[in-house]
Amino acid sequence: MAGDLLDNQGRGDVRWSFPPIHPEGRKFGLIAVVISLGFLFGLDWEIVGWPLLLLSAGVFAFFRDPERVVPQDDRVIVAPADGLVTLIKQVEPPKELMIDDGTEHSGLQPGPVTRISIFMSVFDVHINRAPVAGTIRRVIYIPGSFVDAGLDKASEENERQHILIERMDGLKIGFTQIAGLVARRIVPFVKPGDTVGVGQRVGLIRFGSRVDVYLPAGTDSKVMLGQRIIAGETVLAEIGTQKLIEGVAQ
Repeated sequence: MAGDLLDNQGRGDVRWSFPPIHPEGRKFGLIAVVISLGFLFGLDWEIVGWPLLLLSAGVFAFFRDPERVVPQDDRVIVAPADGLVTLIKQVEPPKELMIDDGTEHSGLQPGPVTRISIFMSVFDVHINRAPVAGTIRRVIYIPGSFVDAGLDKASEENERQHILIERMDGLKIGFTQIAGLVARRIVPFVKPGDTVGVGQRVGLIRFGSRVDVYLPAGTDSKVMLGQRIIAGETVLAEIGTQKLIEGVAQ
């Protein structure tokens, strides 16, 4: 039953259940259900109504919001998004995360850092989570185009939203939510000044998209190209650790 204590020694009782639906998505699912029922019972167009009813279930599934077991280790940066690692490269951070924004809080330092790009298909969970605990220093929305989010140029051309988090020790982590071909709305759950825990929900992107994470200088990726990762659980990097990771594509 809800509220039962579970632990890593096998104690507790758990049953499978469909993950909760985030409130942001309930209205879209209900609208799809109403339209499909209108075709089925109002117009008696079963050839349209049944596929739409199936699509309604897909809409609810898109906005599912499962619980995650978040690593409790100050040395690690966790994945902010579910999806596929499609790009890992050395780049300069976005200028919006580096320039003086007129506040007393500085941005990221200039210089090449490792960027990890995570592509989310329409089948992935689209709730984005904080990669580290700290204070939100910047939330910057940039309008743009909607090219394929899997392309490298999407980081600079697509509609996007930059978020900068400062840890208690002063270390800053930046990441960017990027709209794609299907995605048409980036929804933030946080604002500058908010305090977040590692793995806390910070926003979502509707219907297929990408998230770029900018690791601190002197930190390399602990994930590989082609690896599927889980928001709030997969460790992207260990701060200050540089090590070549090799694997075999299956």
